[in-house]
Amino acid sequence: MNNDKIDEIIAAYEKLVLGIEKQALNNTDGRAYGGIIRAGKGKFVESIAKAITILAWEKLGQPIHRLRIEGIPIKINIKKEYIENLKHEEVKEYIKKNITKYFYRYKPDVLVLVDDKPVITIECKAYTENAMLKRILVDFTLVKYIYPSMVFVLFQLESQLGGDFSELKKIPFGSPSTHTLLSHFDIDLNIITLQKGERKIDRPIHKKEFYKPLTRESLENAIDVMSELFKKFI
Repeated sequence: MNNDKIDEIIAAYEKLVLGIEKQALNNTDGRAYGGIIRAGKGKFVESIAKAITILAWEKLGQPIHRLRIEGIPIKINIKKEYIENLKHEEVKEYIKKNITKYFYRYKPDVLVLVDDKPVITIECKAYTENAMLKRILVDFTLVKYIYPSMVFVLFQLESQLGGDFSELKKIPFGSPSTHTLLSHFDIDLNIITLQKGERKIDRPIHKKEFYKPLTRESLENAIDVMSELFKKFI
């Protein structure tokens, strides 16, 4: 395990989280306080996810040149079956004539490629609750149409999904509402949580009195989970 890199992630986390409120309060460009807090945490979670991904790959002894991490959009085209089933012939013909315009562009937070083949899609959140999870599952379902063997990961700093996701177990039991949502989507979702303890709206971790440290144990656990996901691609 690369202890130096883990120490760097922890140090960066402490600097960012403990300094983010000061940055937001001193802001002079007109951005809302809450937006700065969310953007700061969200982008940092993305950075951690990328670092963990690289460490997980290296843990398996794989050459780094085989791995590529991107944030490039995935183009999801309109389904032909949908067009053929349209009731109005003139609408059907219009879409066919302009078919190149009919697509949805989904931009994953982190897209992981091995040997230039997209293999893992990671959604990164400062925290997740079930309404947000529902949107994530819809996006992942669309991606699965294009890449049926894609591995899907939700990488979150804190959890607001209920259940034991925030207990940082190797195999969490989850929560009733989350499992119910998952049961309606054909997505094998891997949820990685970094912070112990359920997120509390009135106890934001960027305030010193509610600060939660980022532990080596949680980062090592995240690396282990990602390493397991990579094994099918080496």
